[in-house]
Amino acid sequence: MKYPYLLRTRFAKDIVAEFLPPARKSGKVIILCQGVPSAPEKEELIRFLSDKGYWVIYPRYRGTWESNGSFLEKSPHQDILDIIAELPKGIISLWDGKRYKLAPKSIYLLGSSFGGPAVILASSDPTVTKVIALSPVIDWKNQNKTTEPLDLLENFVRQAFGSAFRYSLKNWNKLKSGKFYNPMAEIDKIDAKKILIIHAKDDKTVDYRTSQKFSRLAGAKLILLSKGGHLSISNLVKPNLYKYFRDFVKIKTS
Repeated sequence: MKYPYLLRTRFAKDIVAEFLPPARKSGKVIILCQGVPSAPEKEELIRFLSDKGYWVIYPRYRGTWESNGSFLEKSPHQDILDIIAELPKGIISLWDGKRYKLAPKSIYLLGSSFGGPAVILASSDPTVTKVIALSPVIDWKNQNKTTEPLDLLENFVRQAFGSAFRYSLKNWNKLKSGKFYNPMAEIDKIDAKKILIIHAKDDKTVDYRTSQKFSRLAGAKLILLSKGGHLSISNLVKPNLYKYFRDFVKIKTS
């Protein structure tokens, strides 16, 4: 069935998400975790992955855009775990109340930039099959050495996005501690064999060398590109990057 528009639902009362069923019957689920700040416009990617045979779920983190709550009050990876926990119940379309039944056989998490920590930290959930992180922030304490230090980023989010991101400065500053929503600080808790990191050496926003260090210490798979800049999950529609994803999800981890 071809859907003329993306469907909408809520998870855990707070989290609004767009979704599409797969083009053919499937138990494969993809959850998309985007960067911050960015506008929630991923229809091309959602339809692309749906056509490939995946359920696709594209949530807004708590406290951002249409979702309730306060941004960064909880670690955003908890939003993803809350979604995963509700999948066996099915997904209810908010427009017509229709319940879409699904029996997840495999769950893949795709995240980029700010969304990278969400998918990497959620790898510890035993129901997560594979994780693909593009240009992920691995260590927030390292961000002040890049073109997007945290204070500059916070000022931009507040000035340019206003109430689309609702947070307190206290919660934002938790990122500076390096203990909150920070893969490098929780390297012993993640499941590295599930993780593929793709990073470009010419990324000026997030330093690829942090991904390189993390992959070496954790044992995660890393693909370094010579060019590509700061990668977005939207780049997965490109044949070369989709091939990396396709090949990785085929590898058995146990």
